[in-house]
Amino acid sequence: MKQKTPKAVAKKFTVTKKAKVLRRHTKQNHANSKETGAFRRKKRSDKALVGKDRENVLRVLPRQ
Repeated sequence: MKQKTPKAVAKKFTVTKKAKVLRRHTKQNHANSKETGAFRRKKRSDKALVGKDRENVLRVLPRQ
């Protein structure tokens, strides 16, 4: 029997073609007006996971 993909993990992370795992930057939902412009721009880009976190996500997500 095939193992089901954990949907919570599939929605939060994306795996690139070269097996990099990307996630969104945190603290984007509200209270952004008091942040500096540089910090607001920095939050728009995705962050890459490294180390054991990356390995754990790759283990539960299927490869495309």
